[in-house]
Amino acid sequence: MNSLRDIVTAAHNIVFFGGAGVSTESGIPDFRSATGLYSTASGAYPPEYMVSHSCFIDHPEDFFAFYRTHLLFPHAEPNPAHRALAALEAAGKVSAVVTQNIDGLHQAAGSQHVAELHGSVHRNYCTQCSAFYPMQFVLDAEAVPVCTRCGGIVKPDVVLYEEPLDEAVMSDAIQAISQADALIIGGTSLNVYPAAGLIHYFGGKHLVLINKSETAIDTGATLTIREPIGKVLSEFIPN
Repeated sequence: MNSLRDIVTAAHNIVFFGGAGVSTESGIPDFRSATGLYSTASGAYPPEYMVSHSCFIDHPEDFFAFYRTHLLFPHAEPNPAHRALAALEAAGKVSAVVTQNIDGLHQAAGSQHVAELHGSVHRNYCTQCSAFYPMQFVLDAEAVPVCTRCGGIVKPDVVLYEEPLDEAVMSDAIQAISQADALIIGGTSLNVYPAAGLIHYFGGKHLVLINKSETAIDTGATLTIREPIGKVLSEFIPN
């Protein structure tokens, strides 16, 4: 088993665990690299605060100005990594995608079983009456998006700093990872907890890491690949 193709061929239940690096090839910046959001974004406060629950509550206009500018990419399209994972699911190889991303590109590519650990920009709910609104509603709002039914503030269904992860989503991800015989981790430095801690539930045979930089678990991997994830996974896109 010295190649990704060998591992995928032999596996019966693959789970993919991905981070921001999966979507950078779609034009969505990551957070912590030299060209990432935390290094390049500007706002009234530090970027970490701008995407926090405290900022949403105390400075909603600043929060939404930053959110629209730096976290919403309505024209982004799935890249080869997204399309390959959808194809592997359709072929019965990948049973689930566990993602830290909020862009919805896995679903746009065709993946059906996606555990979105940090939520999705495509779901927005009134904080008072729970009415649903799509991403475009938030984009079109002049300042703070307000519910047309009751006047409550509409909040993106994304996990902000200081907020817990959804227990049902976590349970789904844990179950999927614990049952997998192969776990492919891509586009993540595994520095964001509690999401990164989920990989410890994996007890299967093959652990594959696809990331441009080193991670803390490289030495325990069956295979480590230091290439762009879209390039690596593109071989699994049907002709």
